[in-house]
Amino acid sequence: MSSGIQGAISMTAPLDVPGSATEPAPEAVLAGADRKAIQGRSLGQIAWMRLKRDKVAMAGAVVIVVLIIVAVFAPLIVNLFGHPPLEFHREKIDQSTLVPKEPFGGISWDFLFGVEPQWGRDIFSRVVYGARISLLIAFLATLLSTVIGTTLGVIAGYFGGFVDTLISRAMDVFLAFPLLVFAIALAGVVPDQAFGLSGDTLRVALLVFIIGFFSWPYIGRIVRGQTLSLREREFVDAAKSLGARSPYIIFRELLPNLVAPILIYATLLIPTNILFEAALSFLGVGVRPPTPTWGGMLAEAARYYTVPHFALFPGLAIFITVLAFNLFGDGLRDALDPRGR
Repeated sequence: MSSGIQGAISMTAPLDVPGSATEPAPEAVLAGADRKAIQGRSLGQIAWMRLKRDKVAMAGAVVIVVLIIVAVFAPLIVNLFGHPPLEFHREKIDQSTLVPKEPFGGISWDFLFGVEPQWGRDIFSRVVYGARISLLIAFLATLLSTVIGTTLGVIAGYFGGFVDTLISRAMDVFLAFPLLVFAIALAGVVPDQAFGLSGDTLRVALLVFIIGFFSWPYIGRIVRGQTLSLREREFVDAAKSLGARSPYIIFRELLPNLVAPILIYATLLIPTNILFEAALSFLGVGVRPPTPTWGGMLAEAARYYTVPHFALFPGLAIFITVLAFNLFGDGLRDALDPRGR
């Protein structure tokens, strides 16, 4: 019996006894820990990793960057590849039909997008310069609506009660307001010189005010809903228990947690503003000709339906810009809020 027990013991695996050969040395454990140290990632780094994996969103971001570069360096691009946007080239126009003499609208290496009917202006140059007006109005209007909507949305959601009721009813009034009719009426009433501004500067400022001031309820309602949820969280209760006042809680506790939805909705609001500016220019109440805008070019092209290239290129510019912002906005939403997919 004793020999059987000894045999069973000898067949079992040896135990790690302190000081034995099977126990790993402390220096080896520490060296391995140094080589495989785990590095933490911030929420911004995690969101950036998710966004980089979304190839469609990154393609939209690249297109947006290219459009911004084109808008900023429009004079340089036109000098290299086109002609001044207000320069006439009547020699390329058939005066009897007012359409380009050459086939395909006069598209050539000298005129990449061809020439306009009647006047013979370079369509490429006008599309490039039109990007400056459209993007400038869209960005400024989005900034204005985001600031107003975020401020009133946070105030309504945090304080509640009568303040929430008053701001919410104001949102309902603005959402029910016929914005397009008001824009047409206001643009027609304002004179050529007002508020110390004139010309294109006045028209751009007027469009930014109309689009931005009357579109803030859309982002305001989203911010209000998020604030109503955040104000019940533990970190807000902890800040109140430590004696923090309302301005501190709003700016240091609530707003940092609202950055993601604000950025997401702002990127989705920009293409809407681009389309609205194009619609106003198409109706003749935007920036006045001969200043080139995408909507204004489409309005002029409507009279020359037999010359399709005239409407094709500004229409493609609007389509590509809106699509790029929408794709990037969707990807940004998935990266910052993956649970909402």
